[in-house]
Amino acid sequence: MKFFSKLLVALCFLPVAVSAANAPSQQKVIREVVIHADAAKVWAVVKDFGAIHQWHPAVASTTTETKTDEAGTMLLHRTLTLKGGGTLLEKQTINADEEMKLEYRIVEGVLPVSGYRSTMVVKAGPNAGESTVTWTGRFYNKANKVDAPVGEDNATAVKSIEEVYDAGLPNLKKMIEVK
Repeated sequence: MKFFSKLLVALCFLPVAVSAANAPSQQKVIREVVIHADAAKVWAVVKDFGAIHQWHPAVASTTTETKTDEAGTMLLHRTLTLKGGGTLLEKQTINADEEMKLEYRIVEGVLPVSGYRSTMVVKAGPNAGESTVTWTGRFYNKANKVDAPVGEDNATAVKSIEEVYDAGLPNLKKMIEVK
């Protein structure tokens, strides 16, 4: 009888284990840069959700509007027009001065990712008069599948986000340190 009870319990969890094995894995990219400027000065640039085109070399222009998202919440949205063509629509979910933390999600766009959410955090740097900016992205591949086709797979998704961060953070540093 004990054997059958254990077997029944195991069978109850089998569908969960099988479905979890077929789910795509979340990907993560983290990049940091130390900027020779006070954290408040750096935060003033990072928190301006509508001004990413001023420091990111891939963004030609940014427009913003406050609108209701799919959950019925009024949030600031930005449309990024990219220099290489295409657009991204993103919504800001957190902009916290106390934590110096900006969080946003991609609603739609040309990047080969799905379920993308990102945070940018500014903290005091390793030395006086320095700041550290950490940019973290969590996302799934574009197909949102384990067996995604080439171009919509994990490697493509990770590479695209790495390229965005690796182009943006050095330019953010350069722009702020020149001021």
